[in-house]
Parts: sequence; C-alpha cells; structure tokens
Amino acid sequence: MRSRARVGVVLRLSCATAMLASPLAVWAQTPGSAELDPTAPLDPMPDIGVEWPNMNAPDATVPAADGAETPAPAVTIDAAEERRYSVIIEGLQGIEDEPVLAKSFDEQSALREGRGEAANAAQIDRRSRADGELLEELLRSRGYYDAVVEPRIEPMQQTLQVVLAAEPGRQYRFQSVELPGLEAAGSEAAALRKAFAVQTGDPVIAQNVIDAGTALQVALGEEGFALAEVGEQQVEVDHQTHTASLILPVQPGPVAHFGQISVSGNPPFSPKHIQIIARFDPGDPFKRSKVNDLRRALIATGLVASAEVRVVPSPDRQTVNVDVHLEPAPTRTVAGELGYGTGEGVRAEASWQHRNFVNPEGALTLRGVAGTNEQLVSAEFRRSNFMRRDQVLDLLAVASNVDRDAYRAKTLQLSALIERQSNIIWRKKWTWSYGADLIATDERGIFEDLGNKETRTFLIAAAPVSLRYDGSNDLLDPTTGFRLGGRISPEISARGGKFTYGRIQIDASAYHPVSDSVVVAGRVRLGTIVGAKSSDIAPSRRFYSGGGGSVRGYGYQQLGPRDDFGDPIGGRGLAEFALEARVRLKAFGGNFGIVPFLDGGTLTSDVTPDFRKWQLGAGIGVRYYSSFGPIRVDVGTPLNPRSGDAPVAVVVSLGQAF
Repeated sequence: MRSRARVGVVLRLSCATAMLASPLAVWAQTPGSAELDPTAPLDPMPDIGVEWPNMNAPDATVPAADGAETPAPAVTIDAAEERRYSVIIEGLQGIEDEPVLAKSFDEQSALREGRGEAANAAQIDRRSRADGELLEELLRSRGYYDAVVEPRIEPMQQTLQVVLAAEPGRQYRFQSVELPGLEAAGSEAAALRKAFAVQTGDPVIAQNVIDAGTALQVALGEEGFALAEVGEQQVEVDHQTHTASLILPVQPGPVAHFGQISVSGNPPFSPKHIQIIARFDPGDPFKRSKVNDLRRALIATGLVASAEVRVVPSPDRQTVNVDVHLEPAPTRTVAGELGYGTGEGVRAEASWQHRNFVNPEGALTLRGVAGTNEQLVSAEFRRSNFMRRDQVLDLLAVASNVDRDAYRAKTLQLSALIERQSNIIWRKKWTWSYGADLIATDERGIFEDLGNKETRTFLIAAAPVSLRYDGSNDLLDPTTGFRLGGRISPEISARGGKFTYGRIQIDASAYHPVSDSVVVAGRVRLGTIVGAKSSDIAPSRRFYSGGGGSVRGYGYQQLGPRDDFGDPIGGRGLAEFALEARVRLKAFGGNFGIVPFLDGGTLTSDVTPDFRKWQLGAGIGVRYYSSFGPIRVDVGTPLNPRSGDAPVAVVVSLGQAF
C-alpha cells in the first residue's frame, strides 16, 4: 500500500511538471478518440487509499506466564458502528516548521473538528483522506514539495486511532530571486530590495513570498513611488535539484509629490478642512502611509461611514492629486447614564448631540443631570480639528445647583478652551490645554467661623493651563509605563474688592506588570493654593479629598478639615497616594479581575499638606473587562476613621481608578 501511494504522488508531480513545460504535449497523451464498448466489463474498482483495519484481527500481544508473548483477544467492531477516535501525526518531529504546520492543520482539519464525537467507518475514512491531502498541501506551502502523507486507522479497545504518517522529504530553497525593473528606482533600489525579505537560499515558503511582496509595495509608496506597479510573481520549481527560482517584475515609476485635494460626497467637508486633517501639504514628497492616515482620520471624525481616497496622477506623473469621496455616518446621538457613589448619591444624566451642527465638525451637545445632590443643564459646542489636526475648540455654558456636605452652590459658568487631544487611534505622548473661565456663583459654606455657615456671592475669572505626558501603553487600561500631568489656574475673585490666587496640581501614576495576569499600579497627587487664605476662597474652588477618584474607603470629599457640624470645608494643601494590584482571573477567560488597594490622603488649610497625618483607606475592587474598557466596582473602608466616617464606601464607574 505504501508503494502504491508513493507512485501516485510521483505521477501527479510529473504530470504537473509536464503541463508547465508543454500543456499541448500532455493533452496529446490523453486518449479522446476511442469509442466505448457498452458490452465490455467494468474495470476493477480502485481502493479508497487507506488501509482499513481488520476489525477481527488481534491488535496487540500480551505476555504469557512463561514470558512468551501471545495474541491479545480480538477486537471485533462492526463497520457501521460509530466510535470515537484520536488523531496522531507522525513524521513532523524535528523539522523547523512543525509548530506552524501543526497550528495550521488544527485550524483546518476535518478530523480535529469532529474529535470527541463518535463517527462510523465511512466518515472517519473520508476525513482521514481529506486531512492527508490537507497536510500534504500545508507541507508544500512550506517548501516540502515531495511530501507524502499516508493515513491509516488502528483499532483500540474502545476507540480508533487515526495516524497520518508524513514523509516531508527535503525542504526546497530558492536558488535565485530576481526583481527585474527595480533598478529604475535609482538610489532607492538597494533599500527597496531589502524590503523584499526573501533572499537566495531561503526556504520556498509561499506566505513569506506574499508578505515580502506586500512589504515591497508599501516601501515603494513610502519612498515616493506613488504609481509603482508590482507584477505577478513567477515561481519555477525544479524537483531534481530541490530548488526554485522566483521572478517578481517591478515598475517603480517616477518619484511623485502631493498635489491638490478635491472632495465629493457627504458630509460636505471643504478641501481646506481636509487639508487641515491631512498630514501632508501640496509639494510634500508622496508617502502612501499619509494617504492611509487621512482615510482613517476622516472615519475617526464619527461623521464619515466610509472614505475613498484615490491618488490621481497629473499628466507629467510627477504630481499626484488626492481625490476624497465621503459617505455620511449618522450625526445625532442620544445617550443616558446612571450611577451611584457614596457621598455623591444617585446621579442620572441624559444628553443629545449633533456632531456636525456647524459644518465642519462643529458638535453641539445639550446635557442634563438630575441627582440627589446635583442638578445641571449645559450647552457645549466642540469644534474638532480646529485650525490644526487633533486640536479642539470647546465652548461651554453651564447652570448648576450642587448640594454637598462641604457646600451648596448655585453657579453660572462660561468657559472657552483650546486643547490638543489624544485618542485610542492616535495616542500622543504630550497633550495640553489652555482657556478661560467666567464664573458667577452663590455659595453657602464655612468661611471664618467654623460654627457658622454663610452664603456669599463670588465673581471669578480663571485662566487654566495644563500639560500632560502619557508614557503608558493603553488609554483606558494601562499595564506598563507612567503618566505625569500638571495644571495651573491663576484666578481673580471679586467680592467686595478683588484678590488673586493660584491653584496648582500635579498628578503622577505608574504601572508595572509582575506577571501575565498581575499589574501593580501607583498614583500620587499634590496640590496647593497660593496667594489667599482658605476662608477667602469660594468653597467650590478649594481642594477636597475622598471618594472613588481620590481616597477610596472614605465618602466623597470627606477628608480634611471639618466644621463644628462635622462637615468638610476643603483646604489648600493636598497630598494623596494610591497603590493597587490588578489581578486578572484566568478562570473566567480573563474577563474578570480583582483589585486589592490601599489609598491615603492628607488635606490642610495651610499652603502645604501635613505629611505626618494621613487618612488611610483599603478595600477590594472587582473589574469586568469589556470591549470598551474596564467596568469597576470598588468597596473600601477607612483604616483610621474619624467620628462620622461611614464604615464602607462603594464606587461604581467605567475605567480604572487611575
């Protein structure tokens, strides 16, 4: 049986070679003119190509009492009986490609797909022959063109064992690799040749040739050859020398530069706005990656469902214009949110947004909040890609009523902000913002007398500036790296005169993986207010500590100085830290995790915090790692509570604590 299978393979390869050399010669050998005799007997039926086991023959021997071996009892199996089976591949051990072949085979195997389920003789036979052909094809794709795979089936006591016996043979290698026409690229030809990674002497692996061709096409586009053409690859295999030759014709064409941008379709972005989004200007050297980046950036606006960006050559082929055709995406969104936090109470939020209320990319958002401790209405206008790529103009008008333990405030606020933003697609190491706030607020809280709550009106003008560095590896769930940010807000407060002060805050966090499933994370926050006494500053502009984004285990804003009623009054000198271990549970597929944490904070009415007096909180959190970021539930308790502190604080939120 082994010799019959081998002869079949040799004949097939010989015919294939003959067809490549002279298809007409093979066709001439095919009889087509003989007449059929209907009375002639049929030829013998060919076998199925697999040695089906003798079900009544002994399949093993057992030692006798005197040490001699005697046949084991026969295993009798009905051919129609369904039995489970196992699969073994022989002959691949020791070859370099074994892991890749085994993985590809497992993904496509008919035997593997049905493993664990009972099947009859015909089904197992059909699957084993199909998998034998599959394994031969996979071996050829890795350069083993003489590979032979013989399936056989061996009976066991309760199951069947399917064996695919492979003889890979020698792995073919390239004796020559030619890229005719590439020399027309001039001085760039050598670098482009390196981009095509297949070299003389390399194994003849189909996927490597495909990948190298793709890399060459990309490299041509990056070197300015906008109109380059890579032809069809030609591979000739020599079965006598176990080698192959590869020819891939290339036509680089001229080096081109970017020309003008034209736009069609919806939304009606102007060419000027598209030029702001593009990372190239007319006259810049052509790079294919910048064309792809423009298409992605247009879709990232949320206003474009699809973007077709075509390169249109000029008559002299030295300049390529960019033609953009846009198909619109839905522009309106209605959203809602429901949350709860200890000290913050229940909070429901609803919003309506039109993302292209003012073309281009001028989004209008109307928002309302109804909660036990907060009521708010706001209108926000946000212009994305304002004057430059990834720069945002934000205009905000807010009317709010906030009732906290620390203060009550009825506030009107107008804000204008320009921000360089980062996002999941194009994350930036450095981001910044600057702007202006005008605030009119009527606030009830503690000022000079800790036993007397007063109501005062403040008119405040602020000019906040922030700078942030993000060296972490993920925007929502970082596992390595660090972040550092600072914010300074010079402010003028008018109340029976005017005075100035400055609010300064620094935040830093770091993330370190200690194993595949455990990440240790830490955070530090420092803040101070200089230029005015705490009692002169509006309660809403002071620092507070405690809560889910601060010191867990304590209620919202509950750390720091208190008045005679036990309510927090805020302060000027702030310091906080947080340590936690983020542990993913492999038992649940990595979708859930637990997070033990230890937080601490200190807040004083002085300019500097008191590092000798820390309020500590500890607890444990649960994480569900969804497709849009981790959802967290943190339960903490104060370790050194003061009178009035709740024994447990709970926070439910989206994203990690820091």
